[in-house]
Amino acid sequence: MANLYVQFDFSSACFTGSKSIIQLVARKAAGLGADFITELESAFETIKEYPLGWPIIRNDFHRFVLPKFPFSVIYKLNSNSIYVVAIMHNSRKPDYWLNRK
Repeated sequence: MANLYVQFDFSSACFTGSKSIIQLVARKAAGLGADFITELESAFETIKEYPLGWPIIRNDFHRFVLPKFPFSVIYKLNSNSIYVVAIMHNSRKPDYWLNRK
């Protein structure tokens, strides 16, 4: 069966927040920023392949926990896209993204 979810859409806050997260992670150690980007790319591929495979945490939003970093991808399935609302740190302000559209 063909995957109905062919693209990702990102909230503008998620896009700008992700850039800040990558910069923060990159300052921790050489190469860590690139490792984080690779981890995110892998997460997006996994989510695309198994969009219903991750638990719904609130209001139809799913949470994919990154295996190697303390962050999660928060996303919702739309008619033909995967809407990413946040790349969330797992222990800091866990519900900050709830008011995003």
